[in-house]
Amino acid sequence: MAVSYKPQLHYSDFKDLTEQIHFHSTEGKIWFGEQRMLLMNLTSLAAFRREIVNSMGIERAKGFFLRLGYLSGLKDAELARKLRPHCSEIDIFLAGPQLHSLKGMVKVVPLEIDLDQETGDFYGRFEWIDSWEVEICQTELGQMNEPACWVLLGYACAYTSSFMGREIIFREVSCRGCGDETCMIEGKPAEQWHDAAEFSRYFKADPIIEELYDLQEQLTSLRSTLQRQQGQYYGIGQSSSYNKVCKMIDKAAQGKVSVLLLGETGVGKEVIAKSVHLRSERADGPFVAVNCAAIPPDLIEAELFGVEKGAYTGANQSREGRFERADGGTIFLDEVIELTPRAQATLLRVLQEGELERVGDNRTRKVNVRVIAATNESLEKAVDDSRFRADLFYRLNVFPVNIPPLRERLEDLPLLASHFLAKFHAQYEKKTLGLSDKALELCMQYHWPGNIRELENVIERGVILTDNNESISQDALFVTPPPVAEQTPAEHIDVQGNMRAAGAHSTGSWSDYIIEEGISLDQVEETLMKQAMEQANQNVSKAARLLGLTRPALAYRLKKSGIHTES
Repeated sequence: MAVSYKPQLHYSDFKDLTEQIHFHSTEGKIWFGEQRMLLMNLTSLAAFRREIVNSMGIERAKGFFLRLGYLSGLKDAELARKLRPHCSEIDIFLAGPQLHSLKGMVKVVPLEIDLDQETGDFYGRFEWIDSWEVEICQTELGQMNEPACWVLLGYACAYTSSFMGREIIFREVSCRGCGDETCMIEGKPAEQWHDAAEFSRYFKADPIIEELYDLQEQLTSLRSTLQRQQGQYYGIGQSSSYNKVCKMIDKAAQGKVSVLLLGETGVGKEVIAKSVHLRSERADGPFVAVNCAAIPPDLIEAELFGVEKGAYTGANQSREGRFERADGGTIFLDEVIELTPRAQATLLRVLQEGELERVGDNRTRKVNVRVIAATNESLEKAVDDSRFRADLFYRLNVFPVNIPPLRERLEDLPLLASHFLAKFHAQYEKKTLGLSDKALELCMQYHWPGNIRELENVIERGVILTDNNESISQDALFVTPPPVAEQTPAEHIDVQGNMRAAGAHSTGSWSDYIIEEGISLDQVEETLMKQAMEQANQNVSKAARLLGLTRPALAYRLKKSGIHTES
């Protein structure tokens, strides 16, 4: 339906937008819907723009700031559709200019708007008053030789293109930043501009960046090849706990010893097993992964060690088992605790003698296989319960590696989320704008009982439920809001700096007590950190959760206070 805007409409009424602003000063955050916002002074932005212009030149800098505005416009177009789902087309569209005004970017005065979403027809003419980009030109950068409102223009192009579902280009027909009396813009479909192709190149990566990307891809490819040759493949993670695991497997890979991977379900034990294989001298050999829990007990021996024809009903032909297929390479036995007693005995023989017999055969076959086993249960307890052979446990437990759960390496979560987003964008042929700020914050607070596998499933759900060019909200990730880490209860500090439960031998509030006793803020913080580290058995990640901090934040405070940590 074609809609025309007339100036007498109530354009200044956008209370529904102002109600989306929430200041959480105690957390150091400002929210606009699910978008995290910033307040910055204009002088800082002017200095930043000057540095970009001086470093990249006018043309490249213009493209940089146009793309910056473009990304902001996409976000606001998504928000406008959510905030005004039952409004008229014109009211939904006007949210963009209103948001520009609300954010202090520029006062937008609509002069003429004709739009029809069904046919894609669009024409818009607006006046910009008190543009922030004009102001920094006048006060910091000096008059430009061409229109200067780059970020604002990129925003208008992106917002309108997203709203109309086709490419709409706005151009500044006059700009105070280059000496004109007013800032005026016009927008219409790209094909109606004679220089559309030339202007559209600003929204593509700069040629020098493309060259850098090409070089980076070549470097990544060469590095990947080198890593495969050297076997240095560790998966995704930069946290200290994950780096410890990487260093351990790096040492284990150089030898021939069996490796036992310990950790909860979903922590990535198979990724670590592949890392050991690729880092070893067997990297060119096969890597065979077996989930022992997924094979019926009566078939486990045949699957692992092979079977001869006629060994049992249904064995119509001889076939080799997984160990023979892995000859010269590595076999990964996940959930090794599920092996039957007979299979455990055969596995022990393979580890000790390097030989096996197929089911129903009396011929001994030599195999050269490295065994990497994994379990999410305690093998020691299984030995005590007579579920697992003690001698096999000792053979497998030569080099145990504990893989930390995701909740103890939350620093790696953004990297893992980006990896899974790229994977599912390609798989489902769509492109979201990634996690909203609140969705990411919720992920960083969640306990993740299913670890990395659960995170992967959650990201896949988010990608499926989110439309193109929209942010993945917390509702798209989780069916119901998940529980987050609990905060520690309030406690008091006595004169010696010891903690005691709130209300114990005290009549006033804990804050009154601290002030009355003359206890400094540094002493309070140091005591809290020491107490949290004690309760967490010197585990920095656990202590951080007790204090409601991120691990890096607590690690910084511990170092600043001179508190010794073991990790």
